[in-house]
Amino acid sequence: MAVNRVPVLKRCRSLGLEPQVLGYDKKSKRQLTRSNRKVSEYGLQLREKQKAKFIYGVLEKPFHNYYEKAEQQKGMTGENLMIMLESRLDNVIFRMGFARTRREARQVVGHRHVLVNGKTVNIPSYQVKAGDTVEIREKSKGLTRYKEISEVTGGRIIPEWLDVDSENFKGTIKNLPTREEIDVPVDEMLIVELYSK
Repeated sequence: MAVNRVPVLKRCRSLGLEPQVLGYDKKSKRQLTRSNRKVSEYGLQLREKQKAKFIYGVLEKPFHNYYEKAEQQKGMTGENLMIMLESRLDNVIFRMGFARTRREARQVVGHRHVLVNGKTVNIPSYQVKAGDTVEIREKSKGLTRYKEISEVTGGRIIPEWLDVDSENFKGTIKNLPTREEIDVPVDEMLIVELYSK
């Protein structure tokens, strides 16, 4: 299995992202100095794709698969792509505040701490549906890790499309998010243009 070992702050700098988007409180003091070269159209499209892949922690092949599925669905391909990425189980755990970052959420899911509709799911890319109940299993709720996480994520704004009971580490997906509800700084139209060449 491929593992992403990219230093987060370095990658954020190169993509022009704020680390807060990923759930990190750190801030890089270094400034990115680029020569005054104009970025080509292809360069802009590629950067948007790299941003989306980096934010959601998805590698190239699965990301391309998401794009192909999004293309087959009704509606705008770019919006479908963003909704599919947003409804991944690891992202939902992050959005609910049960993990500090998406990487940690991926680990929480992989270590079998998460129940979806009462069943253990250990696949970070699992697609949640409207009406699904997601919770941290009983055994794991008592761990000090979750107490620390809830202290850190307590002030985080929970999206409208989720209904979360932070005390009991439980939440429900009210409906799948719309593009307006996804606050990720990615221009998905450039990704569509890149793939449709």
